[in-house]
Amino acid sequence: MGREFDDGAHILYVNEKYRGESEIGKLMHDFSCTNADDMNFSLMAERTKYLKEDQEGVQEMSKILEDLRNETDLAARTEIARFLLMEDFSYEKIAEGTKLPIEYIEELAGKDIF
Repeated sequence: MGREFDDGAHILYVNEKYRGESEIGKLMHDFSCTNADDMNFSLMAERTKYLKEDQEGVQEMSKILEDLRNETDLAARTEIARFLLMEDFSYEKIAEGTKLPIEYIEELAGKDIF
């Protein structure tokens, strides 16, 4: 405890079950709300309503989630490729198995992954 990560981030731990009348209590309430009309903070309620109920907002959220899924998929396939590189599989077999471009495999191989 008390260590700095030197990444410029500030981390605050909060008990999400807390529901007091303080700003933090109200925020924890809003984080658990499924209905924007029940939220305390208007900005959060407006954004939640937009992303969940407005057709344009729903499309925006769908795009964000699709991008996140694609990033996660790429990260997983990259980790598999790194493992296979360490096991001395050919670039072609790795590309075939992970569905990653061979150029990407070659780039990975050029990095210090070991």
